Amino acid sequence: MKRRFALGASRLSGLVLVLGLLLAFNAPAATAQSLDALRASGAIGERYDGLVVVRDSGAAGAQSVANEINAKRRSLYEQRAASQGVKPEDVGRVYANQIKQKAPGGTWFLDENGNWRQK
Repeated sequence: MKRRFALGASRLSGLVLVLGLLLAFNAPAATAQSLDALRASGAIGERYDGLVVVRDSGAAGAQSVANEINAKRRSLYEQRAASQGVKPEDVGRVYANQIKQKAPGGTWFLDENGNWRQK
């Protein structure tokens, strides 16, 4: 009976590991879907510097999604900047142009002068 329990515990821990990995790999996808939905609703917009900004502070989860996206983007910009010997802000501006080109219609963009424009 103890042997059966040990085998069951092994299967259980394997299942927990698999579920944990699935959740870990699906987290970015969930964030991307949230970002897409929040951009589509106008609750989040894109900035000229490659970061996102909350346009509607009343939108559920908008600030946490923006914080998470910006943390990831800042990290990427810093890595790219270090490897190329430029400032992270410069990298962010390059990415902002790419984001603008790839963003779906209806996405809001904040320019350097504080003006919002919709794609």
